[in-house]
Amino acid sequence: MIVEAIRLLVTLATTAVGYQIGTSWTPAEVGSDVGSITGSLVGAGVGYVLGGVLGRWIRRGLEKAPQALDRATGPQLFAGAFGLMVGVVVGMVIAIPSVVLLPSLAGWPIGALAVLVMAAFGARVFSARAHDLLSAAGLRQRDPLRRTDVAVDGEPGYLIDSSAAIDGRVLELARAGLLTGTVLVAGFVVDELQAIADAADKRRRRAGRRGLDILDALRDVPRIEFTVLEDSVPEHHEVDAKLLALTARLDGSLVTTDHNLAQAASLRGITVLNPHALGESLRPVVGQGDEMKITIEKEGSEVGQGVGFLDDGTMVVVSDASGHVGDTVAVEVVNSLRTSVGRLLFAKLAT
Repeated sequence: MIVEAIRLLVTLATTAVGYQIGTSWTPAEVGSDVGSITGSLVGAGVGYVLGGVLGRWIRRGLEKAPQALDRATGPQLFAGAFGLMVGVVVGMVIAIPSVVLLPSLAGWPIGALAVLVMAAFGARVFSARAHDLLSAAGLRQRDPLRRTDVAVDGEPGYLIDSSAAIDGRVLELARAGLLTGTVLVAGFVVDELQAIADAADKRRRRAGRRGLDILDALRDVPRIEFTVLEDSVPEHHEVDAKLLALTARLDGSLVTTDHNLAQAASLRGITVLNPHALGESLRPVVGQGDEMKITIEKEGSEVGQGVGFLDDGTMVVVSDASGHVGDTVAVEVVNSLRTSVGRLLFAKLAT
């Protein structure tokens, strides 16, 4: 409906402009009637096309407005409202010539359109540059991410990423009393885990559900205060970048098993707790000749190989097991390799 209304408004304006141009610029020997009709038809056609494009653009903007308002911070709303007022003033200045020089049938719609476009443009630009504008005006922007309850009894807050939640050992650390104080998880990390849990791949779906279950279990650990932060980090789009910025602003510690993310955090001066590295240093080493049962998840990169995973995510490459995909088999460890992201076990089918 709004598209048709805007299209009608624009078509009326361009038709009036076409009529005026056709009447004024048509040679006398041709006749003013021919010029006015031709100008009106051309103006109506142009207005119909432009009005449809503009109408759909405005409709999409209105449809996205509620989500944009939900994501916007206080400074962005303030700057956007100020930009809206500036845009209206600029639009009115631009509209004055059209209202004065053109017939009212054309001048007023064109003027209204100019005010509408400039108001939307001003709100968008000022909102996007809210931080710079407030800094230039000498106003201190309050950080919406900084909370007063990020520490309990002077202890630091720990932010958990999706890899640590899926790994699961953070729960055992909390239950053992090695992880105390405030444990935080960002809302966008929960969303990431939910997306993984809804994935088509069976293994990813299982990992996502495990991560959500671990976070749910952390709420019941008595020694910690578990909090989900719904604050967003609008200046970043990637989850890892958001998490690093959030951890730095809250002056907390990052809990992750992601080697690359841990390195990036360390370079930024953020304290990192890696449950995977801690578990590797504490648990008994699986040696040559040890036997275990695993489920062969997929075929390996080499002919005949099958690949399975331990509960902690350790990959086990089993020779002559490609025909057992989907089966739980007994295997014997023949070798192990330590990498930057953990251990890699090589095994054969137990006899």
